[in-house]
Amino acid sequence: MSLTLLTDHFADIEDPRQASKVTYELFDVLFLTLTAVISGAEGWEEIEDFGHLRLEWLKKYGDFSHGIPVHDTIARLVCRIDLQAFHQRFIQWMQATEEFTDKEVVAVDGKTLRRSYKRNDRQSTLHMISAFATKNGVVLGQRRTDEKSNEITAVPELLALLELEGAMVTLDAMSCQKQIVKTIVKKKADYCIAVKKNQKSLYQALQDAFELSDSHEPGHLEQEHGRVEYRAYDVLSALELPASLRSVWSSLATIGRATYYRLANGKEQLQYRYYISSASLSAEQFASTVRAHWGVENRLHWVLDVTMREDDCPISRGHAADNLACFRHVALNQIRREKTIKASVNRKQKMATMSEEVLDLIVNA
Repeated sequence: MSLTLLTDHFADIEDPRQASKVTYELFDVLFLTLTAVISGAEGWEEIEDFGHLRLEWLKKYGDFSHGIPVHDTIARLVCRIDLQAFHQRFIQWMQATEEFTDKEVVAVDGKTLRRSYKRNDRQSTLHMISAFATKNGVVLGQRRTDEKSNEITAVPELLALLELEGAMVTLDAMSCQKQIVKTIVKKKADYCIAVKKNQKSLYQALQDAFELSDSHEPGHLEQEHGRVEYRAYDVLSALELPASLRSVWSSLATIGRATYYRLANGKEQLQYRYYISSASLSAEQFASTVRAHWGVENRLHWVLDVTMREDDCPISRGHAADNLACFRHVALNQIRREKTIKASVNRKQKMATMSEEVLDLIVNA
């Protein structure tokens, strides 16, 4: 990352400490935490350990004249940083450093941090909504919600903060809401949103339109090790829907159906999934868009869980869980932005732990 740009966007975050009691600069603690997470640190003690072992390297980027704070100090400071301000600076920094092409898919999806609940309240588990640029595999922004059901209010709040002009925003069926669609269109972006029975009239109309249609695209068949899978993607003009439905979904242009058939171990499964979109999509474009949205599971959520062990992190005090989730997103973005090393996220983290040269490459990507 450009240290100048990082400093510009994070330097004005309000320091929650009394000025007379500040020993360690706020930026130093933030930079220490970020680079430790890049190198695979998972908790406060590991962040402190990284700092002691990489102190001379850290001095190239920050002051660190008083050395490294103890892990309790790091924890207290990170958990007190205002989460809204911190996440907004992250979004602003991404907007200044990331460019995406026209119609690039931005997948908006939620993930639960399973051990982030407070010890006396299991209902306090953190649920994070992320906007994921699927082409470059980077997170553009995030927004927290305490419950999955609150995605309906958190999604438009996140979308309002993002620069989305020209993008294709994809969402799951929970976010198939008229106000969310209006927000996307107002941002001069397109949408492709899954539809389920939470929108009963729309869902039934989509079923009827495709059942009456004679237009069907050839699908893709796979047979391997006794397993058979078939996928097909069909699109129709939104004009096939009743006018009363078209009028309430902003800029609705295309409706889509994804067909999935699976035969394995003698068991059959047939599933249809329906979508609405503001873009005039071909069957090929629709298929590509749907597959890109699914990528958020294995390219973001899986990496956070398996490589960065996010689900195993029990930290919950103050804003610590939220802010550490943001640090992981920044770390993942930087690791993926480093293009000279051809390796997985996991391997790059281990290489950064072993080599200051690799760490420099990732920090300055």
